[in-house]
Amino acid sequence: MKLHFESDLPYQIEAIEAVCDLFRGQEVCRSVFTVTAQALGGEGTQQSFEGKQFTESGGIGNALQLIVDEELNENLQQVQLRNGLPPSLPLESKQPLDFTVEMETGTGKTYVYLRSVFELNQRYGFTKFVVVVPSVAIKEGVNKTLQITREHFEGLYPSAKGYEFFQYDSDKLGQVRNFATSPNIQIMVITVGAINKFGDEAAAQAEESDESKRREKSKNKMYRASEKTGGERPIDLIRQTSPILIVDEPQSVDGGIDGKGKKALAHMSPLCTLRYSATHVEKHNMVYRLDAVDAYEQRLVKQIEVAAATVQGGNNKPYVKLLAVNNKRGVISASIEVDRENAAGVVRRDTITVQDGFDLEQETGRALYANIRIGEIRAGSGKKSSDQFLELKVPGSEVFLRVGEAWGDVDASAVHREMIRRTIKEHLDKEKRLRPLGVKVLSLFFIDEVAKYRQYDEQGNPVKGEYATIFEEEYKRWARHPDYQSLFGEIDLATAADEVHNGYFSIDKKKVGGKTVEMLKDTSGTTAADDDTYNLIMRDKEKLLSFESPLKFIFSHSALKEGWDNPNVFQICNFSTRETERWRRQTIGRGLRLCVNQKGERLRGFEINTLTVIATESYEQFAENLQKDIEKDTGIQFGVVHDHEFAGIPVTADGGEVSSLGFEASKTLWGHLQAQGYISDNGKGGGKVQDSLKTALKNGDLQLPAEFEAQRHQIVAVLKKLSGKLEVKDADKRVDKIQVRKSVLLSPDFKALWDRIKHKTTYRVQFDNEKLIERCIQALDDAPPVSKARLQWKKAGMTIGKAGVDASLLSVSEPIALHETDIELPDVLTELQDRTQLTRKTIARILTESTRLNDFKRNPQQFIELASDAINRCKRLALVDGIKYQRLGDEHYYAQELFESKELTGYLQNLVLNTEKSVYEHVVYDSAIERDFAESLEKNEAVKVYAKLPGWFKIPTPLQSYYNPDWAVLVTLDGQQRLYFVVETKGSLFDDELRNREGGKIKCGAAHFTALASEADAARYVVASSVEDIFANAEA
Repeated sequence: MKLHFESDLPYQIEAIEAVCDLFRGQEVCRSVFTVTAQALGGEGTQQSFEGKQFTESGGIGNALQLIVDEELNENLQQVQLRNGLPPSLPLESKQPLDFTVEMETGTGKTYVYLRSVFELNQRYGFTKFVVVVPSVAIKEGVNKTLQITREHFEGLYPSAKGYEFFQYDSDKLGQVRNFATSPNIQIMVITVGAINKFGDEAAAQAEESDESKRREKSKNKMYRASEKTGGERPIDLIRQTSPILIVDEPQSVDGGIDGKGKKALAHMSPLCTLRYSATHVEKHNMVYRLDAVDAYEQRLVKQIEVAAATVQGGNNKPYVKLLAVNNKRGVISASIEVDRENAAGVVRRDTITVQDGFDLEQETGRALYANIRIGEIRAGSGKKSSDQFLELKVPGSEVFLRVGEAWGDVDASAVHREMIRRTIKEHLDKEKRLRPLGVKVLSLFFIDEVAKYRQYDEQGNPVKGEYATIFEEEYKRWARHPDYQSLFGEIDLATAADEVHNGYFSIDKKKVGGKTVEMLKDTSGTTAADDDTYNLIMRDKEKLLSFESPLKFIFSHSALKEGWDNPNVFQICNFSTRETERWRRQTIGRGLRLCVNQKGERLRGFEINTLTVIATESYEQFAENLQKDIEKDTGIQFGVVHDHEFAGIPVTADGGEVSSLGFEASKTLWGHLQAQGYISDNGKGGGKVQDSLKTALKNGDLQLPAEFEAQRHQIVAVLKKLSGKLEVKDADKRVDKIQVRKSVLLSPDFKALWDRIKHKTTYRVQFDNEKLIERCIQALDDAPPVSKARLQWKKAGMTIGKAGVDASLLSVSEPIALHETDIELPDVLTELQDRTQLTRKTIARILTESTRLNDFKRNPQQFIELASDAINRCKRLALVDGIKYQRLGDEHYYAQELFESKELTGYLQNLVLNTEKSVYEHVVYDSAIERDFAESLEKNEAVKVYAKLPGWFKIPTPLQSYYNPDWAVLVTLDGQQRLYFVVETKGSLFDDELRNREGGKIKCGAAHFTALASEADAARYVVASSVEDIFANAEA
């Protein structure tokens, strides 16, 4: 396969023009300096160094003719204005010239800066370029790109034929002399590590002055005169060329806090430095920006979707995940996620805050966490989460968790099997669609431990690990599936499963069984061994894209770094349990590039290019955390309008000339938006989008000053991108206090109704213990089945826009049972005793006489919750069946004045407005049934007054909560008979359709009002689904 490169992509041309236009007005010129050959014996001035003939000759370098603080500064301002970027501070005559280009991963950053080399040469005659990269990995990638683009670039720039590129090697310093003296384009590719090894120039000079030290092998080869350079110091040759430095991933090159890399760059005395990355930390004079949002909206990268695995019905083992470490006023604490038992006895995953010494059994209320305590919590010296950890003291050991790491939970191998299975399915689904288009589909697994993929026997022979075995089993299962027969018709599955996957790992050479063997190993992702891994997969890049290679599934470890990608990666599955600060962005970055077909042509469109990430967090969490990653990486502020946003909007003058709106006008417009309350002011030239702006954009009534009306369309388009959806509707506005309608409250009709229902009661209960046990046994037998822990896949599409990252659910899979083999069974009698307050003897009888005890082994936690719920439900029924209420003394009642002294609040979307017969001006409802009931009460002429009973009107029950009836209603029949009702509205009037607890409360309500019915015209308690049901009771 031969990759095809496109030369006419508008966004790439814009990025190249942004750099080249900085030097507009520069004439084609070069600097000339003398490079002499030191006589090393023999006669004549011509000497041979490494096979090259060097003579006294002129060095050729770059020269800048523009006045920095005038012409170059003006060019910079124009470029920034054209690209809608905030203006930089004015350039000063002697400051280092650093310029920044931001391009999202996968959009061709390397191609852009290499093509910029040829454009700069063609326009201005610049010939000397040094590409500085953070690692050998990216150096190999750049070198590979230079190799495969030669034909392409020489076709575009015929005058550049003969250009040379090389990787800096301290043992081949003759290349540095050629770099200085050649009239052709010279591109040196060097790692920052090599530059850092140059050391300190002063130290090198001191070393040179000491004969004994000078004879020793020195690291300071860059500062030492060498025979290979004709007696010149390599650094002097480079400096005199005034090279243009191109820094790939400067956030990794600059060298952190001490800035070691940045200082090393300055040693080269560059004409200027061009910095290219998707995730700049320092943004020096930004000239072009294509961020994650732009790339997504222009469909320059793959669409992202996530298949999220959510586990249901687990909670059978202790689980702890470290979310964050906090240090507030010297008090160090940690936020952790645990499986916690709530007041209802149900276990839910919850976030709690802990400190050193906390007992997790006590914090969670679960015996599963017995003897598990919090140990040391380290907040770290900086903001990096990698410096923070939490010590978890578990029986017989300690576990150290870093932020994002988890311990416990369901059987990891069971989840990993399902993740592998899902990845294969996603792969095969895409292969069916894309193979006819000539696209080879690849999938990438990032695993947590190499030994789980490949192991070695005593003789050093490779043996398949757990993941490799699972993969082949699941691959064969899918291959036999009817949906995929078209892909496997003539394939021998006995060998195919072994050939379609392989691992790219770092290698150690070890002696095993008397022979030297290459063994794979775990690494951090930043070692020299990792570079070897990268080189291997880069060499195989075109091979992997070809149908001729059976390899489709790639397993790797700790390779989440810049440059490690392949355009045809469509699935990424991450097993690693350690979340780095950028793991989502890093993971996605490995598969963002648009795919290519067998001709090497890039295919476009989201219908083809969709990257599926197989994850174990919910899709909502993935979207939220991805947005945070993007904000942290790129500095994008979602939903924020900056004062420079409108500067690049084109303005057409009366004469037809087109110019930009400009920075000052943009600031004026921004100030108007802020004054109108459309945006807030954060004090940094940015304003958070307010709901009023979203509403104005939706309704089409955005208020603009008259001088900006001509650009309304473009301004609205910019604001719509930045504001996103209108999330909060006007109908959701809260009404702080709903007023009482005094004409109803103080009326004789309402007083008569209230006097019949206002009194309070107490209760007592009696029940039959034997009958209770029989009910419990029957209820447990009739309870729903107990299933194993289940995993369910939810696939969601990710939409990245200026307003943020939005996730929309696309599909939900059927639940998949997880086969766990390491569950420890808890003491079921103690657990149920704590939850039901029955004796161990009674519980043992219920369990043994039921038919469900074997279900306990299948899923202990679910069985305990199910059994306790069944027993407690029977207890409630027994209590309610034997309940008797008794009215308290005349002094115990709910005063009518409470309607005025107790505030009632609600939301407009849940109000029946402007009622006439209600004690409140608006009726708050909780359901559509209540809304319809209130509207019917208003319309029915027989209804005189009514009240939606407020939350303070409570009836005591033995059901662990009070009961609050829905309505009090006064109706007249035939214009004379007055009837008083307390009404509970329900969708169904049948007992078996009412929830057990609700049915119990209704029985309590009926018993309460029966106790108050001492007079003939007492209030009646009824359950109704409509107003007609009240009249049916009146006639009964």
